[in-house]
Amino acid sequence: MKIIFLTFLLFLTDQLSKLLVRGFSLPWFNLKHSGFYLGESKPVINNFLHITLVENPGIAFGIIPGVFIKDLILIITILLCLGFFGFLIFSKDADRRVRISVGLILAGAAGNLFDRVFYGYFYNYAPLFQGKVVDFLDVKFFKFFMFGNLTGNYVFNFADLSITVGIITLIYLTIKFKKKREDTIIVQKLVEERQDPS
Repeated sequence: MKIIFLTFLLFLTDQLSKLLVRGFSLPWFNLKHSGFYLGESKPVINNFLHITLVENPGIAFGIIPGVFIKDLILIITILLCLGFFGFLIFSKDADRRVRISVGLILAGAAGNLFDRVFYGYFYNYAPLFQGKVVDFLDVKFFKFFMFGNLTGNYVFNFADLSITVGIITLIYLTIKFKKKREDTIIVQKLVEERQDPS
């Protein structure tokens, strides 16, 4: 239950940060926060980290696929979120580190999914399921080459960060568990050879 609470907390952190940057209006509470305008950038750590409002209509790294692929990815993301949530509910005996990794991935995937499902409707620019993901963490420290473009910076959000940390941790744990299993098999074989007099 603690990991599900952590997942929900990360999801809320992602959504609150996006609302603060994107802005919001709650007329029934007479509350309005203007946020950034699209493309506006303010330095947090000069020449390293800026807050820059970008709306990503595509998928990871700003790739814009066709409508069919985009819809397919949306369906797959929904199914993955349900699967990860089911894992956290029903696999309470699984390794705690694996469960935390899955929780991180779920929090990030759900955060970006929420944007795609509801933000177009909330901000009145697209119907449900056609929204754009709000990105704002603008790292200017490194350049990298991806999909034929030299990119001077990568704008992301807390959901992307959560997914990345979760996936890297899960890969590390998988490799570690595999090595441990292989070492166990080798030890068992050595023991069996010593016990066999022939």
